[in-house]
Amino acid sequence: MTTGYSHIVIGAGGIGSAAAYWLSRAGAERVLVLEQYGLLPTQGSSGDHSRIIRHSYHSTKYTRLTPAMFDTWAEVEDHSGFQIYTKTGGIDLARTGTPGHSTLGEYRGALGAVGIPYEDLSVDDVRSRWPQWRVEDDTVGMWQEDTGILDIRKSVSAHTSMALAAGVEFRPHTKVTDIELRDGSVKVHAGSEAFEGEQLIVSTGSWLGDLMGSLGFSFPLTLSQEQVSYFATPKLRDFTPDRHPVWIYHGDQHYYGFPVYGEAATKIARDMRGHFIESDERRFEGDDIEGEILTEFLRSHLPDAVGPALLHRTCVYDMPADRDFVVDALPGHPNVTVFNGAGHAGKFASLMGRILADLATSGETRHDISAFSLDRPAITDPDFAPAFILR
Repeated sequence: MTTGYSHIVIGAGGIGSAAAYWLSRAGAERVLVLEQYGLLPTQGSSGDHSRIIRHSYHSTKYTRLTPAMFDTWAEVEDHSGFQIYTKTGGIDLARTGTPGHSTLGEYRGALGAVGIPYEDLSVDDVRSRWPQWRVEDDTVGMWQEDTGILDIRKSVSAHTSMALAAGVEFRPHTKVTDIELRDGSVKVHAGSEAFEGEQLIVSTGSWLGDLMGSLGFSFPLTLSQEQVSYFATPKLRDFTPDRHPVWIYHGDQHYYGFPVYGEAATKIARDMRGHFIESDERRFEGDDIEGEILTEFLRSHLPDAVGPALLHRTCVYDMPADRDFVVDALPGHPNVTVFNGAGHAGKFASLMGRILADLATSGETRHDISAFSLDRPAITDPDFAPAFILR
């Protein structure tokens, strides 16, 4: 069976559902979304409750986008009546003279260049404002008031529900097996079915590598299976959002955590634990080995957050060699737009969906995405040295 559409979106997770919603807002009338799992899929990186949303980044190529990112979420909340963003403020901590301290300097530089306010913190500031913390005397910090929790699961629900209500067609349990690129159109195969479309958006997350051959390009996409853990601390009240913010600790490894949200527990993870896998090796359940590493950090720095493990969850980082996004039209096929989130796109999901919809409807966007092109060295140079640093 062959069916014609104006726009086809592959992937209905955080980015794909957002693209579908913003396509409907842009007036696209024949939109199809193909998803290999069910609606509101939990197997990708959008199935957990929370992601950090923040202005603080190492580079202005992201920080210049964050005001629009927050504004876009506000529009989605206003349109849906559904709260997705919870403002908690956020602290970044590091010890003086360490690489983490240099990272804080990069954050300050990017924030200052864009004109976003922040506050420097001394060790005494940290200890007095958040007595939950046990930090070394040479610790310094930075506070940014807009940091908070982005409920990624709710965002997929909101985008999907509003897109469905606007007439977007979703096909869950429909795994794309091949893509035919034509002059000004595409034919997408999913088993025995085929779907023809004028425009194509590919937002398949860590499954992008499975479709690169069909799309006619290839670059090293490194997959790392990461884990977050929730701990049932007996002192829950001390870690609610009104008493404890989102935090990142920039040490030998980068640890990050959340106040109590989504589950009656504190949530913690380390960024880039480096459990590298192939696509078919992914596992959806975490383990107590990583849980004990996270518990040890809590014992040292947030002892009152320690408790029995409530649950462990995994996700997969999907990273080009520079760990930057890919947002670009396919060379030679301007009607095909590819997105890769590099393991840190959740906070940007609605804005990226909007940008993808802009590119697929008007061929341009007002946002500067030049740093995320398919022709940059990290994509085109096979000898580009990987740099999987915290983004």
